[in-house]
Amino acid sequence: MGVRTMFSTATSYKNQHYSELKRKCLEDKELFEDPEFPITNASLFYRKPPPGMVEWKRPREISDGPHLFVEGISSHDLNQGLLGNCWFVAACSCLALKPDLWQKVIPDWKEQEWDSKHLENYAGIFHFQFWVFGEWVDVVVDDRLPSINGELIYCHSKVKNEFWSALLEKAYAKLSGCYESLDGGNTGDAVVDFSGAVAEAINLEAEAFHKDQGRMDKLFEDLFKVYDRDGIISCSIKASPSEIEARMACGLVKGHAYSVTSVKKVRLGHGLIAYFQNETIPLIRMRNPWGKIEWNGAWSDSSAEWKKVGSMERNKLGITVEDDGEFWMEFRDWCKYFTDADVCRLINTSLLTIDKTWNEVMILGSWTKNAEPLRNRCGGCMNHKHTFLQNPQYLFEVTKEVDEVLISLQQRDMKIHRRIGQGENLTIGFAVFKVELNRKYRMHDIITQLNVQTTTYINARTVFMRAMLPKGRYMIIPSTFKPETLGEFMLRVYTNVDSGCRELTEHQPRMTCWSKLTGYPVAVSQIYVHGAEGLENQDRTGGERTTNVFDILGGSSVRSTVKADTVKPVFDTRAIFYRKKPTKPITVEVWNSNAVKDQFLGQVVLTGSVKDSTNPQRLQLRKSGRAMADEMPGSITLRIVTSTELTDM
Repeated sequence: MGVRTMFSTATSYKNQHYSELKRKCLEDKELFEDPEFPITNASLFYRKPPPGMVEWKRPREISDGPHLFVEGISSHDLNQGLLGNCWFVAACSCLALKPDLWQKVIPDWKEQEWDSKHLENYAGIFHFQFWVFGEWVDVVVDDRLPSINGELIYCHSKVKNEFWSALLEKAYAKLSGCYESLDGGNTGDAVVDFSGAVAEAINLEAEAFHKDQGRMDKLFEDLFKVYDRDGIISCSIKASPSEIEARMACGLVKGHAYSVTSVKKVRLGHGLIAYFQNETIPLIRMRNPWGKIEWNGAWSDSSAEWKKVGSMERNKLGITVEDDGEFWMEFRDWCKYFTDADVCRLINTSLLTIDKTWNEVMILGSWTKNAEPLRNRCGGCMNHKHTFLQNPQYLFEVTKEVDEVLISLQQRDMKIHRRIGQGENLTIGFAVFKVELNRKYRMHDIITQLNVQTTTYINARTVFMRAMLPKGRYMIIPSTFKPETLGEFMLRVYTNVDSGCRELTEHQPRMTCWSKLTGYPVAVSQIYVHGAEGLENQDRTGGERTTNVFDILGGSSVRSTVKADTVKPVFDTRAIFYRKKPTKPITVEVWNSNAVKDQFLGQVVLTGSVKDSTNPQRLQLRKSGRAMADEMPGSITLRIVTSTELTDM
């Protein structure tokens, strides 16, 4: 279990150190041959061999004057090859557009580039870096690439002597076990591996944004912000097994990943009129990894719609009428035709920028099995009421009145297990509960804790949630869909200010050597204060209502958030008390809080006995002290549950 920062130095994969290996090759005047990814069938496939006799060739055996990059790096460089890895090629296209990213993934690229004047410095070794489960990993490969009849069979550049994409793919295949393990995957996952971004999957089909102008406009604004802040977006159209890579009448291809290469509001009209009218249309540009076959509907390369756009604006957008695989669509059509999108946000956690910064907590955890229920950590989803709370539990605080919270749950990548028939993702998800303001120990029962949101459970590598949460204390419970499913996960939580996110491991207060002197709890009470009504309006200034819940003898108290100007406040406040002397009562007070002086509006005193009703109850407010038998205006609605078993709650 541990919390890590994102930008640590890279760990060497298989303990292979690029600089040491390269130095040894140059000293021995030998080209590198990677023992960890040999040129054997096992590195190519585990089930389906390539269609022909494969020869592993070094770049100089494939073309004259090989280079890592020819005329720079571009999203147009790539073509797919024989594998069904359009998802990886689409991610590479996105990567090529982001210098800050590709220079991290392809480190020291100038040093790695072929030097035609000093061929003696070439050692046939390259290295690439991927973000694997919370840390950067440096993967070394040799330059022997699989070919049939002298042609590269997997990912390759349009230009025959450019090799960055083929070598990057080889490093990714090594990380995944073999090339065939890359057959079928998710663009968002590859983008995360290139960047450490946070991936969100959007089901465009289910959400039907194109039928709701308001929601569609908001989605466009969200995607525009993501793209503007260097995020990466890709999309695809669902396909049945028989429809994969089938071309539709509109020119789009089913079961095929496209990279989004621009999100723009395009100005309509010509000349000065365009500026004065300020009429714009939301457009989105995509690239087909095949480098050909484009959308042929509205706003396609040679469509009449472009006549509505002035020549200056057209030139600025770089409109070309060639089948290069890149095309524009109106955003409504994009929402209508594409069924799925992967949105990868690069979350800014640096304090040195003017852009919005997030506080990040990253925790590694696992679902593990133990025969003893209190130690078991694989309880399945909420359908399994008796075991769900046995899962790992993570507590965090929202300290602003309302805060946007991003939560990402990612399981360990399973592609490396495809060779042994176990490469499927686990079905995972998580639930978020609003819990007691003073909760410090694991939750053992859901009594009045509020389930504020639950993700769908899906066999994807990452499950994401974005929520606006009011001030309070919250619990995240990540789980697999079925109990007793084992696995590892990484939880990332982003808030505007530090959330103090941490795992809860203790079940109840610890017994110490002082417990005999100071006493140890013998009962636990959970109290939920819903609200009050009929309160006396104490003065003309109005003021703000608040409740205090006291466990007098335990010396602990919880104060609700303040509710302004109302005689019928809803407090929605929870507290839990571990009680050493359960015969002593719990007191709930209501106050009028204002600038001059806080005014007491009444209280209720609860015995908190195991025998008391556990149902919601409305109680009359009373005075304090010796006059506590006297009523005060108003009542309070609450629920209290007490148990002598400390792990009942």
